[in-house]
Amino acid sequence: MAQADEILEDKNRLQASQETNCEEVSSRKRIAKNTVFLYFRMLITMVVGLFTSRVVLNTLGVEDYGINNVVGGVVAMFSLISASISASIGRFITFELGTGNMEKLKKVFSTSVTIQIILAIIVVIVAEIVGIWFLNNELQINPDRMVAAHWVFHCSLITFALNLISLPYNACIVAHEHMNVFAYISILETILKLVIVYLLLISPFDKLETYAVLGVCVAILIRLIYGWYCKRKFEECTYHIVLDKTLFKQMFGFAGWELVGSSAAILRGQGSDILINIFTKTTVVNAAAGIAATLTGVISGFVGNFTMAFTPQITKLYAAQKFNELLKLLYMGCKFAPYLMLFIALPIFFNARFILNLWLGQVPEHTVNFVIITILFMFNELMARPLITAKLANGVIRNYQIIVGGVLLLTLPIAYVALKLGAPVEAVFVAKLATSVMATFVRLYMLRGDLPGLSIRDFIKNVYLRVILVGLVATILPAISYNYINDGTIQFISTTIIAVISVAISVYYIGCTKVEQMQLKSQTQKILLKFKR
Repeated sequence: MAQADEILEDKNRLQASQETNCEEVSSRKRIAKNTVFLYFRMLITMVVGLFTSRVVLNTLGVEDYGINNVVGGVVAMFSLISASISASIGRFITFELGTGNMEKLKKVFSTSVTIQIILAIIVVIVAEIVGIWFLNNELQINPDRMVAAHWVFHCSLITFALNLISLPYNACIVAHEHMNVFAYISILETILKLVIVYLLLISPFDKLETYAVLGVCVAILIRLIYGWYCKRKFEECTYHIVLDKTLFKQMFGFAGWELVGSSAAILRGQGSDILINIFTKTTVVNAAAGIAATLTGVISGFVGNFTMAFTPQITKLYAAQKFNELLKLLYMGCKFAPYLMLFIALPIFFNARFILNLWLGQVPEHTVNFVIITILFMFNELMARPLITAKLANGVIRNYQIIVGGVLLLTLPIAYVALKLGAPVEAVFVAKLATSVMATFVRLYMLRGDLPGLSIRDFIKNVYLRVILVGLVATILPAISYNYINDGTIQFISTTIIAVISVAISVYYIGCTKVEQMQLKSQTQKILLKFKR
């Protein structure tokens, strides 16, 4: 009898193990499929984005391009609240999907939409009062271009309000992992941006004002499409007025503490632009910062497709309390996101000036240095993204946001003091990099109590230091090539080819464990067999 019980128990354990392995394989296939869709989306938007940025810069001119960047930044400062609510919405919707509670999910969605409508009204009123005053009295803008700056401000505010209301719908698409929808709609949005560029060239009206108004038109159309799709595909996406006080309290409590962290992140970015404007007294340097943000944003967005594909899985696994699977996914995300970035970022790192000249023709001063420092900044930020998602999944974030938010907010006083002491404007970006590294280690320390099995020492050794070592080793051969070849075009081509090969070798032999090497080898063989057939 006892032997029969042992056999049955072993059989159940084996079945459970097989089910777990099947779930892991299914999860990885889904992540891979979604990543492919998102990469397809990114490739198209990247190519068109680089082209349109050059045309817009040449059409608007450096001064108007800088105005668009810094004034849009003022509006973005009002997204302090929306960023926190967005994280709250995404977390609650994905969490309820993980638990399988459809009635609670419907309540969460309707509550989210109600919250966003209320916030949109409040933000528009406050922004029209405070933002206009700041625009007129604090920003260094040529008086002749003040009317156009007002157009940019109002249009940016309308777009911002539309995006606020869209957040619950977008969160549902991500939570359900329908990443192909983002690919298709992004292609449409990209085509519309090309239309904007054409209309901008032939418009008889003020170019900056025209650019702002056309951007609003595109935002309205994209918002309607996302809303239509969600209502048609997802059961929970039918809005009803819901007055659930407990849910309101939970979401606003989460969002309130998330506000501390998100405000620091946004102030770190937009506050840096304002500091640059105030100390340099020109929008030309803001244009350089905007160009650097555009180029590195392409890199971040490209790799962000990978992190976006597995982010819902982290929250769902936490909701289901599958901590072993979650830890494996966390380690994978923290390593492979920066690995993927290296394939794109390393060639840009060495050839920033050549690429900028080829892309823009007219390159504002400081742009190359801004790009290089921002690449290092994004490299560290990508390692931290899965840690942030895992902590938000827990829902208990008060102490976390206070401490991490405080670290991130150190960026502005550090940068301010450095500029006051006569440091070059690049000090602003160095301050962002330094506080980003500090924040990553703080996040790791505070996450250890939420994830059983998470070892800080093991993470630093097998993830953080491994990723840095891969980056350092991968730069050796491209650096040699860059220093020995002087011809610009040949230097760019050779450095790029060598960088990609160097990254691939470094990732495989240094960045991957033995198990990961076997998995990569197996997947590569499967792909090659398909091509042979």
